[in-house]
Amino acid sequence: MITTSETVYLSKKGIKELKKQIASLERSLHHAQHELRELDKTDSREDRFERIEAQSRVELLAVELQEKQLQLSRAKQLPRKRDALRVALGSVVDLTDTNGRVFRYTLVDSLEANPSDGRISINSPLGQSLVGRSIKETVEWTAGLRNKSLQLVRIS
Repeated sequence: MITTSETVYLSKKGIKELKKQIASLERSLHHAQHELRELDKTDSREDRFERIEAQSRVELLAVELQEKQLQLSRAKQLPRKRDALRVALGSVVDLTDTNGRVFRYTLVDSLEANPSDGRISINSPLGQSLVGRSIKETVEWTAGLRNKSLQLVRIS
């Protein structure tokens, strides 16, 4: 659960995904509440256990929904115009390895990070080593027990 009241910067895509998650949770909560009301109409012993489970589902969904709504209330969209000379939160970077393979990442807040989708946290080892860098610099970081390096070729 989020306990601080600091602003979280998200991409347009991140805000859209958060809104989708909230809508999905609202639908699930509504369905679970309806199921609970139906179980309230019965008296059998088995239905009491189902009612307890349904009540727990409603409570868990309500808490998760509240957390997501809180995250959205603290979220601000990343500024559109960024300095393309230095890497910062919201920058899209292209990096190359020694074999010439190109990797494209967007630096985002931890809340939005999804490395398989090319969004890395600004707090990750690679994210931290990228911040403040400029084109043609070599970026080095530790991944597990190995040191890795890539060359920064583009910032947008």
